[in-house]
Amino acid sequence: MLLFKKKFLPAIRSGEKTQTIRLWKFRHMRSGQQSYIPGIGRIRITSVEPVDIDALTDADAIPDGFPTAVALQTELRTIYGEKLAQGYKAFRIVFKRAAES
Repeated sequence: MLLFKKKFLPAIRSGEKTQTIRLWKFRHMRSGQQSYIPGIGRIRITSVEPVDIDALTDADAIPDGFPTAVALQTELRTIYGEKLAQGYKAFRIVFKRAAES
């Protein structure tokens, strides 16, 4: 299951947000796997890859629902500041709503 703040649900429903970046000690999901987002429904994971938060670009930020890389990086540091300090790895998870598959 992938949990999102309520503010992101409309962008997921509209198809504007098609990815998320999560910090984990190790990869928790794989491409092709199905998951669930409460308030949205079933999704299919299309890609999971490690990313460097400092190297994210504006093109990376847009499918995550952010206008710029700086806005995305700021949000990630706010949410995951403690995990970043502990050396967790960032992973980009690209997904589609199951009805779109």
